Amino acid sequence: MRLEDYWGIGPKTSERLTEALGTERAIEAIESADVRALVDAGLHRGRATRILRRANGEAGMDVLATGDARSVYDDLLSLAADAALTAHAADRIRVLTPLLDRDAVEERLDRVVAARDAWSDLDGADREAVADAFAAYDEADGSDLAAVETAVALREAGLTDGPFADVGALDGDRLRDAADALADVRGSIDPAGGLDGDDIEIAAGADDELDRLREQLSAARDLADSAFDVLESVRDGSLRDFEALEAATIEHVARETGVEPATVRSAAPDEALDAADFVSGTLRELVVELEAAVDEREAAVAADIRERLGDEPAADAGDEDGTEGEADGGDTTVARAATAVSDAAFLLSLGRFAAENEHVRPTLVDDGIAVRGARNPFLGGEVQPVSYGVGSHSLADDPGVASADAPPTGDRVSVLTGANSGGKTTLLETLCAVALLASMGLPVPADAAEVGTFDRIVFHRRHASFNAGVLESTLKSVVPPLTADGRTLMLVDEFEAITEPGRAADLLNGLVTLTVDRGALGVYVTHLAEDLSPLPDAARIDGIFAEGLTNDLELRVDYQPRFGTIGKSTPEFIVSRLVANAGDRGVRAGFEHLAGAVGEEAVQRTLSDAEWAANDD
Repeated sequence: MRLEDYWGIGPKTSERLTEALGTERAIEAIESADVRALVDAGLHRGRATRILRRANGEAGMDVLATGDARSVYDDLLSLAADAALTAHAADRIRVLTPLLDRDAVEERLDRVVAARDAWSDLDGADREAVADAFAAYDEADGSDLAAVETAVALREAGLTDGPFADVGALDGDRLRDAADALADVRGSIDPAGGLDGDDIEIAAGADDELDRLREQLSAARDLADSAFDVLESVRDGSLRDFEALEAATIEHVARETGVEPATVRSAAPDEALDAADFVSGTLRELVVELEAAVDEREAAVAADIRERLGDEPAADAGDEDGTEGEADGGDTTVARAATAVSDAAFLLSLGRFAAENEHVRPTLVDDGIAVRGARNPFLGGEVQPVSYGVGSHSLADDPGVASADAPPTGDRVSVLTGANSGGKTTLLETLCAVALLASMGLPVPADAAEVGTFDRIVFHRRHASFNAGVLESTLKSVVPPLTADGRTLMLVDEFEAITEPGRAADLLNGLVTLTVDRGALGVYVTHLAEDLSPLPDAARIDGIFAEGLTNDLELRVDYQPRFGTIGKSTPEFIVSRLVANAGDRGVRAGFEHLAGAVGEEAVQRTLSDAEWAANDD
């Protein structure tokens, strides 16, 4: 396969990746969703993420049928990545895509929920220890030693079963031995061969003999760089013959480098043009011999380290009786620890995200979406949980009976009405977030949730433009996914913002009817509920209500929709606030005139209620 066969990779990007990684390594990085490799090769992180999402989950990305749905998806993964324990785990989270296979969703939910519970069960000290171990792993850029030490920390914290079974399967004694061996190495070591990388070396202190040879080599190089100074040091007026100069040179070099005189003498040239040639020739050859000695000793120490690391016995897949056999190439304690730690960081990061935000496992259903006690994941502070749903689900009360905690079941479409700033768009965004998280096999922000599998999620925010171009682009955005085969979830906000109210009501009627006819599910937000023609039997109207003003003259809203009831936009509350806050007499008079238009009695009652509440406080 060519690099340019992947989505988002053109000739220039292909050339850059090939130059930095080579074609084979670049393809491997793409197939394994290795964001770091592409970023190190010079790609912007955002672009690398988009390429890998398409390469590893193109069908899942097609679930995001609109730009607003993609925006919620991006924001969700950014939130989850913020909880990541390592940079690589954050990269893996950012390339998650919706899963179309129900078994794959259930499997990931199993693992993430187990990771959430594992994180929640850790006490404060263990959480800190695990987080510190992963931080050290990140600081060491995921080195082998850091991987082994992190595996030890995970085992000590008790993270050895369920989603962390690979960590538990590691031999504790071998891990400690590997840590001791790797402490003698700067970087990674290839158990099957030599040092892995030109910049890798045996650490100082790993071997006394190697340290001694390195010191001698360094001293010899310093002398070789200043051979003229050496000649001046050994030359003396009493030295009248070459033999005396030779002896003085050997003695001086041996003293300054710590090399045995016999070794220095063996490096001396048999013939030299003059004294300078003899000194420089001796030093050059001594450096060569010491370099060879250092290389030989490094190879011996590396071989000893490889032996100390050893291969970890593993069950031979070909043995029917499951008895242990020799591990295949590269299946060492270190290699297994590196993989186990990477996977643990990914799962524990997702579990941490779910635990810290009190996310629960959704129940996967055939055809519906319903939440109880749901919270918008993008809102900070205290928020009022809401319950809502469309389609078939079991969070309802008895047939025909609905309560704030039990949305009705069976309706294909709901038309959501109510107060300005009443949280209607926020509810749409919450449902979109729940559907997307569930589609990726992740817990959701609710007390309970039932979520179907959707081939397309159409989320369309209100756009404050009023022209034919916006209307056309909006219809082209929301209608094609609705008419396509498969299961579609429609979450559409305020059509009246893009065309005149009368025509908007006609269009909304058409969309509701089309949604029902196509077997899709939909939630449509509007202020035009009373202008709609009779809706299909499978559709209902819900409302969100403002209840007055706080003593700070802020709108007080019950964000929980009331099912089967048209909500009111209650402009008297807004006008009341404007009247109360007007500092200019003329402006206040203008707002009071508007109060008469919307109902002066209602405005005065609202102001009195707010004043009473303030005095009561």
